[in-house]
Amino acid sequence: MTSFQDRAILAEHAIRGVLAPTPLQRNVHLSETYGADIWLKREDLSPVRSYKIRGAFNAMRKVLSANPEKGHFVCASAGNHAQGVAYMCKHFQVTGTIFMPVTTPQQKIDKTRIFGGEHIEIRLVGDYFDDTLRAAQTYCSGVGGHFLSPFDDEDVIEGQATVAVEIEAQLGGMPDRIVLPVGGGGLSAGVRSYADDRTAMSFVEPMGGACLFAALQAGKPVSLPRVDTFADGAAVGQIGARTFERLKGVELKDTLQINEDRVCTTMLEMLNIEGIVLEPAGALALDALKDLRDEIAGKQIVCVASGGNFDFERLPEVKERAQRFAGLKKYFVLRMPQRPGALKEFLGMLGPDDDISRFEYLKKSARNFGSVLIGLETKEAENFDVLLVRLTAAGFNHTDITNDEILAQFLI
Repeated sequence: MTSFQDRAILAEHAIRGVLAPTPLQRNVHLSETYGADIWLKREDLSPVRSYKIRGAFNAMRKVLSANPEKGHFVCASAGNHAQGVAYMCKHFQVTGTIFMPVTTPQQKIDKTRIFGGEHIEIRLVGDYFDDTLRAAQTYCSGVGGHFLSPFDDEDVIEGQATVAVEIEAQLGGMPDRIVLPVGGGGLSAGVRSYADDRTAMSFVEPMGGACLFAALQAGKPVSLPRVDTFADGAAVGQIGARTFERLKGVELKDTLQINEDRVCTTMLEMLNIEGIVLEPAGALALDALKDLRDEIAGKQIVCVASGGNFDFERLPEVKERAQRFAGLKKYFVLRMPQRPGALKEFLGMLGPDDDISRFEYLKKSARNFGSVLIGLETKEAENFDVLLVRLTAAGFNHTDITNDEILAQFLI
């Protein structure tokens, strides 16, 4: 029986008929920032702007090789996996039925349809992914199709491992460390299984979807009670059984859980400085360098930029979250005295770098005080300390609601 490494190498050779190796680029900005030799594996530059095309190709290739008549593939996905499956359905000239949640952004639906063309049918079912998944699996059983899991499939894992095969070939050997994101575990399981003990690895998850960390603590895959879907490419409620089997030996110290708001600062940094567009999950490995600074100094590091399917309609949200994380934007409920000159007095307390981004009376009445929702931006986080001292000294009562989830949902 051939080894996993040999099968991954064969898969990498086979995939050359579909796509060229994605670039492995040394990044000068990150290398100088962290005092290391940092390279980016640009999976965001694949034909579908993510690595998911690899697993879809390998799984479909092997199914069709074993059974050429098996021409109907089914999947459930709200994003990158759907696009990878659609692309490969067109490549192999087979039929695909792709189930997506009703809440899927139109941009992702349109891109999936473009990649698959007449070879695919898109079905919008369910408000939540679990509902979509159940519908897809039921349908697949009914039509006798082949269900393509986004990660929990040995052939998919093997296909994602081609990322590591390419890294080794492009560098002429393994780097000192590979940093990569973890969602359901397909990419991380594949890369770890191929690399074995030849390099150190860091596994990076969004804080609101740390299913690998939870599974390692429990010793088995467990369902997270709640998932933050902001980093949707890696926000998975439970790691796969097959992927965990390959990842269960990972040490907790080699996992990182990243605040979703902090990821936004890296997305903006790469966009503004490097002109690289990354989706939240695609920026996870790069953002993790902030936590790995001491470990990576002077070493050769490869970060997997796993995807660039970013809808620019989300850019204002990304900027907002980045500013709030950096302490450059805050929201307050301010009790302002209802007297002539009170507003002017408040405005006089603002510094030269302070800017009002939101100002709204929450309640108008004849009382002595009125409540105001105010959003402020500044250039240095320390400016807020100065402002709050001034407000308190002047008797302007204020409540910081920047990180109050419930109030923020209603007011911001």
